[in-house]
Amino acid sequence: MTARLLLVEDDPRLGPLVAEVLDTDWDVTLVTTGEEALTVAQERYFDVMVVDRRLPGIDGTEFVATLRRRRTSTPVLMLTALGDVRDRVSGLDAGANDYLTKPFDFDELSARLRALTRDYSGTGPGIEIGSWLFHPDDGSITSPYTGRIMLTEKETALLRLLADEPARAFTRQHLLSAVFDHGEQPGTVDTYVHYLRRKTDRDLITTIRGTGYRLGTPA
Repeated sequence: MTARLLLVEDDPRLGPLVAEVLDTDWDVTLVTTGEEALTVAQERYFDVMVVDRRLPGIDGTEFVATLRRRRTSTPVLMLTALGDVRDRVSGLDAGANDYLTKPFDFDELSARLRALTRDYSGTGPGIEIGSWLFHPDDGSITSPYTGRIMLTEKETALLRLLADEPARAFTRQHLLSAVFDHGEQPGTVDTYVHYLRRKTDRDLITTIRGTGYRLGTPA
């Protein structure tokens, strides 16, 4: 059965275009308001959701927060024209799993959706980080409390770099040049550290004041 995707986008041109592109791989349901999305999400199962942040009435952040209060754990990728760090962090804190800034590339959107919904079976021995077990080969980390958590490509690359030299304090600039695309700002590193901490444990990565970050020792 084709996996189901809920697309919440009020732009009359972008919404149908995104739905058409994704329709080759997904059973897409397109709605244009947060209120309608909450109703549909209550009535139907979805494998993943793509949600515009700026919506009339209930906006995307409030929609996702409401889902999480209802204990709906469906992965959510948030689309937005608001791309600074505070906006990304607030979207993630509301319960989004990933964030993509407009304008975006459809190939990247598809790849992120695959990452959010990929089902893994079998991993290597992994890298121990405290009581957590990191599997860089398949982009996952195993929690001692809740089981396997999937990471995005950039999250995996960042954690892999820190885990390869656990005693080293990396500067933001080093991490930026090693992991991220040319032209990204140092704040991107802070954003992805926040992503990783939110998915796992705040102590997974330690902040070194005046320098940057190093691998932590989570319980």
